[in-house]
Amino acid sequence: MPEGTKIPNHIALILDGNRRWARSKGLPTFEGHRAGFEAGLNVARAARRWGVHTFTVWGFSTENWDRSKEEIECLMMLFGRLVEEVRKEAKKEDIRFVHLGRKDRLPKDLVSAFKKLEDETRNNKKHVFNAAIDYGGRDEILRAANKIQERRYKGQNFDPITEEEFAGQLDTGDQPYPYVDLFIRTSGEQRTSGLLPWQMTYAEYYWELDHLPDMNPGKLAEAIVDYSRRRRRFGGNDKEEHLKFNPRVVARLELDWRRELNVGENQRFRDLVMQYVKEQYGLSKELAKTAGVHMASALIHGKKEDWVEAKTALVSLYEIVKKSLGLALEPELVADLQIKLWQKKGGEQDMREMYAETYRFSDLQASKTAHLAYLADGEISKKNFDRAQEYLEKFYTALKERVA
Repeated sequence: MPEGTKIPNHIALILDGNRRWARSKGLPTFEGHRAGFEAGLNVARAARRWGVHTFTVWGFSTENWDRSKEEIECLMMLFGRLVEEVRKEAKKEDIRFVHLGRKDRLPKDLVSAFKKLEDETRNNKKHVFNAAIDYGGRDEILRAANKIQERRYKGQNFDPITEEEFAGQLDTGDQPYPYVDLFIRTSGEQRTSGLLPWQMTYAEYYWELDHLPDMNPGKLAEAIVDYSRRRRRFGGNDKEEHLKFNPRVVARLELDWRRELNVGENQRFRDLVMQYVKEQYGLSKELAKTAGVHMASALIHGKKEDWVEAKTALVSLYEIVKKSLGLALEPELVADLQIKLWQKKGGEQDMREMYAETYRFSDLQASKTAHLAYLADGEISKKNFDRAQEYLEKFYTALKERVA
């Protein structure tokens, strides 16, 4: 993980796409579930290594009973294997296992295995592994309400139900991190399907396009880094303020120094770069002078494809930006992304990655700014400077709206 990455306390993962993965490869459904099972275990292990406390996987919903008998038997067998795998690691890694969902329709031997592992690991504290099997969000809420109702009728207590009391009766009621921070769904499906509706009120969503069998620790790392960039407000005010520039002024300055760079290295180019960094980042005159020297050096070396010198100058520039703006960027990483962008001559996806990492927002949130920057680059290459100015103004407006 990049230095400074914020690790979520609780990740919830919907295991999706096993059957589609198998069909795409001409394999039987069982092979898809087997491959997905292994992928899910590997991702859960990686999450623990990186410090995620609670990991929830949803493997079977209350609506999945309409699948074929053979497929259900295959899944139940894999859930039995899940118990064995978790038991092997639970003592060594201090993992508590919890089954979320109904217990009245699952095979009795599987329910017994769940209960035995829950009892064995009940006092483990370092990690929680939730397995949502025969789970439905509405069903969980109804079961919690019925538990409260049953207890209250016995005691003839008719006071209003509180949020705390209700949350305590949910399947995650006695866990230290019941509320999901990061929700991931594989296979490109963009819905929650009712997973932990109460607990996911403020979860950050991440949609992974690949099917579950292709999910791996590297893709999980991308999701966590994307989550780490996001500014979570929990319904409150956003008091952070990073960018105060005038988009029109910054756009004009960028266009001016880019045109001057094509003329050749000169003092006017350096002065324009210094004015640009001063305006964009709100730097003092002295800091702007230092930052401007680093940026001008990076641009000149980049044009000459002297990537080592260009990166050295960029790292120095971003170290100043980080200290001055309070952004949680990592200078080495951002410099690497900038060099990659220059080497590829401005690919839009590379722009998205660089802006997301620099300004610490999600890849999705970076898409608009990257697209506008890409369009501006295209107009500059065609020497359509008036049109480029329009796109640059829109780019800086979008950037300021997202980050300021």
